[in-house]
Amino acid sequence: MFELGITTEQVIGYLLVFARVGAWVWLTPPFGGPFLPPQVRVLTALAFAIPMTPGAIAASGGISLDPLNLLFQFAIQIAIGVALGLACLILLSAVQSAGAVIDVIGGFALAQAYDPLMQQQASVISRVYRLLAGVLILVSGAYLIILAGFSTTFEVLPIGAGLSTELTAMTLTEALSTAFLAVLQIAGPIIAILLLADIGLGLLTRVAPTINLFVLSFPVKIGLTLLLVGIAIPQISPMLAGLTDASVDAMRGIAGG
Repeated sequence: MFELGITTEQVIGYLLVFARVGAWVWLTPPFGGPFLPPQVRVLTALAFAIPMTPGAIAASGGISLDPLNLLFQFAIQIAIGVALGLACLILLSAVQSAGAVIDVIGGFALAQAYDPLMQQQASVISRVYRLLAGVLILVSGAYLIILAGFSTTFEVLPIGAGLSTELTAMTLTEALSTAFLAVLQIAGPIIAILLLADIGLGLLTRVAPTINLFVLSFPVKIGLTLLLVGIAIPQISPMLAGLTDASVDAMRGIAGG
């Protein structure tokens, strides 16, 4: 009879690794979220789990085949993957969040007040920043750094070990603080200039009260926003590199490494 040479322990180990990898891939940009369809994310997780399985089994010291323990471990691996994915999602989505803030301040999101159905179409800068961040992560090879950092979690937090809720909460809180600071660094200068533009338009109405400020402010602020975004785009790459390193550090923090 033809034998593949694959043991039951290896199959169970692969499924446990896939549980962690799948939950992580589902959330982490550029694999998760709107970047890839669900079917592609599942196939990506299946592919990523293959090379990680031997090291994960070796680091675990052996996989228990008890059914109840396997169900418990499967749930634990999903929880670990979700925690690691949330850390990466929070940090790597800071660029998109900065775009959403610029959308509001620059007037692109004003269309939602008149037609809620235009919400997706109105988020212009946010969608551009999200696409730009995904492309930069792929082109620069930052995804390899993130993937390598994730693979080390099987050594620091092997299969069979539990997830520390205290470390997870602390790390996610720090990730939120880092992401908020990144949003301010990306969107802050543009917001400050747009605020000065609002002040200038306000002073203009005092000089010429007949000017319709409500009509004039839209093209001025939108044009100025597009100009500033074009100038600021080259600065996103180094910011994204820092967020990539922060994502790896956050995963290590959750794993206890």
